[in-house]
This record gives sequence, structure tokens and C-alpha cells, in this order.
Amino acid sequence: MKALLMHPDRDFDLQSPMPWSELQLSQDLELNTLIGAMADEDRFVYDVSHVALLSGFKNDVDTILYRQAVLQDCLANSDRIRALYHLTVEATDSTKRMWWDLSSSYPDSILFGAISLLDALREMLRKLRGMAEEGSDQFHSTGFLRLFATLKEELTDEYLATIAQYLSDMKFRNGVQLTAELGEGNEGTNHTLARPPKRDLNWFRRLITKSPPGFTFRLDPRDESGARIVGAVRQRGITPIAVTLARSADHVLSFFKALKVELAFYIGCLNLQKKLADKGEPFCLPAPVPPMERRHFFAGLYDICLSLHMERRIVGNDADADTKSAVIVTGANQGGKSSFLRSIGLAQLMMQAGMFVGAETFEAELCPGLFTHYKREEDVSMKSGKFDEELARISDIADHISPNSLLLLNESFAATNEREGSEIAEQIVNAMLEKRIKVFFVTHLYEFAHRFFETKSEDALFLRAERLPDGTRTFRLIKGEPLETSYGEDLYREIFSTHDQINKRGPDGNGFQPPAMVISRSEIEALGRS
Repeated sequence: MKALLMHPDRDFDLQSPMPWSELQLSQDLELNTLIGAMADEDRFVYDVSHVALLSGFKNDVDTILYRQAVLQDCLANSDRIRALYHLTVEATDSTKRMWWDLSSSYPDSILFGAISLLDALREMLRKLRGMAEEGSDQFHSTGFLRLFATLKEELTDEYLATIAQYLSDMKFRNGVQLTAELGEGNEGTNHTLARPPKRDLNWFRRLITKSPPGFTFRLDPRDESGARIVGAVRQRGITPIAVTLARSADHVLSFFKALKVELAFYIGCLNLQKKLADKGEPFCLPAPVPPMERRHFFAGLYDICLSLHMERRIVGNDADADTKSAVIVTGANQGGKSSFLRSIGLAQLMMQAGMFVGAETFEAELCPGLFTHYKREEDVSMKSGKFDEELARISDIADHISPNSLLLLNESFAATNEREGSEIAEQIVNAMLEKRIKVFFVTHLYEFAHRFFETKSEDALFLRAERLPDGTRTFRLIKGEPLETSYGEDLYREIFSTHDQINKRGPDGNGFQPPAMVISRSEIEALGRS
């Protein structure tokens, strides 16, 4: 049996290789926050969710839609899914102390371990079949319908009773019956385990009934050599059945483990959905399209990680970037640009994993890879400058990125002056577009953004962080050409207006007395770009 809740034709591989960009994605998109919310302090759910999110680049449209249908069933039957997951946890955890080694030279040990394990799992199989019978009419996805149909068809009462009888027989309470042949030198060959005859439960009938004729012999209690020979004959006879039974036990246990892994992913989705629903945040199942198309249409898209950190709801954004290969985001400082960029990356990862996304509507093409290039803190070891480090990272990305991938740039190439940064940004973005790589770029490089607007406006969407006339940030992005200012003076006034010396006269009543603080040049530059 196979679970088949993540793929229509195979089990989910928890050992899937992670993408080259794993560390950058985890840091820049704050994946630990997202996966932590999915795990809800369950380490196993955390590990499965981590792999599922970062291995989604291999999924095609059909696989994503298959998972979405299963997820819809999970959302509609959350209590049943949690009970099913807890059963798999009980089945796998209760058997951790049971083990056997197929290469062991002691068939008795193999047989005893297999019988103990199968006896424990038999009750779990019965409970699993009961769950399949109780709620199957409430499920509609191909994944769950096929799973429940298999359980009801294969785990019948007759089948489970037969397993119980076989396990009882394999304990050999009345000894082992073997058949054998004489080989060369009168050595025994072809040792075969015989089915033990059924005992008549009527003791009086057994008393008056004659036993069939046969030859018997008894070992002397002190005959150690004879006991070893008889023991060796017994081991030869039970070895094939011990190995077969152990493999059967391993097969059943593997099914429970696979089911636990695949259910863990959906448990993570349920945990995250509950946290978002409690805050009144919207979520939807996205519409994936093949990688060769250029689609990006969404409404109410928001940064889930930011929402998980805040008590109030997050402002969402709407945009239509269909047919566009680049999205350039400019505008006021602290206007929500970086959060928007993170929401794009999170939505892409979640969609390709088969999850819902944090939006009212979301549609995008699949990509074979997602890459991020965010600004970093200065190298404290002083081995290289900030700009050197930026160029080294973009060079590494260029070595690994492939056509139809998605690249997110956040204030890249701002560690040098405006002219040089704009020239480098333009060359790199143009090179990416020539290789059919979609680019989302949050930037304060006005010269680059303005020149790009004049030359690439048909192939790019230009968004701007909205700022009201009084300086208020709405945290919404609106369609508009780049502006020459990022309104850094708003931030300056906000910070310094709280100081009790702003706009005060000096002790003599003349002139302005500056705040008693020192701001470094790097802090001023960061203030203007943030």
C-alpha cells in the first residue's frame, strides 16, 4: 500500500535534495517564521514542511492541483485529519523499541521481533480501516478517495483475522514441525516448515483418540551436542518464514511512516491556516500556469511572515503583471516595498508546494528556481567591502540560475554611488531578461529606474510605494513611474522631531541648538536608502 497524498504516482521523498539557494531563501524570506507557524512546536512537522516548501520547484501543474484538492479535503475535515495523523504517530512511536536485523544469524530473534511488530500494527490497521469507513463520504479528492478505497478493500475483517491466526501459529507454542530430505552423506536438506495441525479443543476426544503411527525419539537432558544439532535444524526450518514475516512487518511499518510524513505536511497547512483565520487574514488556493507563460496577477497579496509577527492585519497589494518580465518597485522609504517583495517569494514557494497563499487571488507561472539578492550588513572581518560582497553573490546566482527562474533583488548595488550602481543594475537586469529570467527589483537607484522606464516600459511593470501629501505611508503599491526622491526627509523629521531639542532656541535665545547625538556617515546613507 502507498499513501499517495503528495504525488499521484509515488510517495513523498523526505530526503529530496535542497536547492542551491536554500540558505539565502531561508534568510531573506524569513522561512523559519513561516515553517515555525506550520510546525506549531512539532519538530517532525517542521522538518517535513521545510522539505516540502523547498522541493516544490520540481512539481508540475498537475501535481500542484492534486495537492490542492487534498488540502481542500483537509481544510473541510480538519478534526479527522488530525486524528488520522495522531494514529500514524502512535503507530510509529509505539514500535520504535521493536527492531530486528534481517542479516542476524538468529532466526528466532527475527521471528519474535516481526511477530511483536505485526501484532502491534494489526490493531493500528483496524483503527485505520475504521477511520476510512466513518468519514470517506466527506472527502472528494482523488488522493483521499483512493487511499480510503484501498484501506477498505484490503483491510477486511477476514484479512485481519487471518493475520491474527498466522501470528498465533508462528509462535509455535506446541513446537515446530518440519519436513526434510536426506542428501549426500545422509545430511538433511530441503528443510520445510509445515503448518501445525489444528488441535481439537475437546480434551475428552483427544484422550480417547489414538495418535497416528510414527517414530519418535527423545534427547537425553544432558546431551548438549544433540540439543545444538536439533536447534540448528529448527533454525534452518524457520529462517524462510522469519525473513518473510520480517519483510511483511517492515512493509506495513513503512506504510505508516509514509502516511505520517505526507499527513504532516497537511497538518502544517492546517496549523498555519488556523493562525491566519484567527487574525482574519485572507488566503486562497492559487492558480498555477506552466513555466513558459508570463503570468503574475494577484489581489490582496500580503507578507505572511510579517502578519505572524503582528497583532493587526496586514495591508495587501494588487497588481497585474501578466506578460511582464520585470517588476520595478520604487517609492517612499518604509512604504512596504521589502515586505511586498517577500510576499512575492513566499507566495511562489507556497504555490509550488501545493499550499494556499496569503492573498485574495493569486495566479503565476511556475519557476524551476527562486533566487534572492538582498542587501547584507557590512563584513565585520573587513576582508571585503560591501559592494564586493554584493557582486560576488550575484555572480554565484548567475552560475546557478536557469531560464524561467524568478529573481528577487532588494536594494541591490546600492553600496556604491548612484551612477555606478545604476549602470551595473541595468546591465545585470538586462542580462537576466535576455535569459528569460523574471526579475522583481526593489530599488532606490533613480537613474537606473528612470532609464529602464524609458526603454523597457512595455516589458516591465513599475510600482511605487504610495505616500499621501502629508507624508503618511499607506503601505500599498500603486502603478506609477519612478520618482527622483524616496522622501528620506520624512524619516528624518519623524526621528528628530521626538528629540526635545528640535526647534528649540539656544540658551542665549538665538539660533538652533542641534540634538546631542552623533550620526555616522554610514548611518546617514542607510537612512536615505531605507
